[in-house]
Formats: sequence, C-alpha cells, structure tokens
Amino acid sequence: MNQSTENPNLSHEKKLLDVIAANPEITQRELSDELGLSLGKTNFVLKALIDRGLVKVENFKRSNNKMGYAYLLTPQGVSEKVKITKRFLARKMAEFDQLKAEIENLQEEVSKE
Repeated sequence: MNQSTENPNLSHEKKLLDVIAANPEITQRELSDELGLSLGKTNFVLKALIDRGLVKVENFKRSNNKMGYAYLLTPQGVSEKVKITKRFLARKMAEFDQLKAEIENLQEEVSKE
C-alpha cells in the first residue's frame, strides 16, 4: 500500500492506541502533546476511535474532586491495534526496502565516477 492510498490517520491512530494502552488516564491535552497534533486533531482521531468501538471512555474522580476520564481499549480496540501495527510495519518495511535499493543505486553511481 503506498502512502497516497493509505488512510492518513493510520499513523495517528496507531500512536494514539499505543499511548492510551500505556496510560489510560492521559488527558486529551497530554495526548495532543505526546502525538504532536493539535488538540482539535487529537479530539477528532480519538472520537473516531470511540465511534468505531475501539476505545471506551470512563469517568473517574481525580484529586480535588475534579472529574476526569480514562480511555480504555476495548477488546476490538486491542485487536485493531494489532492489525494497525501489522499494516504500519509492512509499510515501514516496504519504505526501508525502497530506501535500501536507492542507497545501493547511489553507491554504484558514485563508485563509477
């Protein structure tokens, strides 16, 4: 799958699922900082994952009686995280193979000169 036909949110979804799996009590602002995305984009990707049933939101009480949320991967979310990781890995391996071939071609070109 080349990058022009790939879902542009795939990388964001993978990162978001990884971060949530590691830290379910993370805030959207912290997610935004961690992912290097705007808060609006983070909210958009997170809402899409919630709508698809991959992430569920639970309320919990924080200190000082502030209401907070925990983002939890659903069983479907765990399964999709594995699928996304496999697709991400396949894409990165293809990019690596292409880059390796390009490097070999450049090395041959330089050695001829």
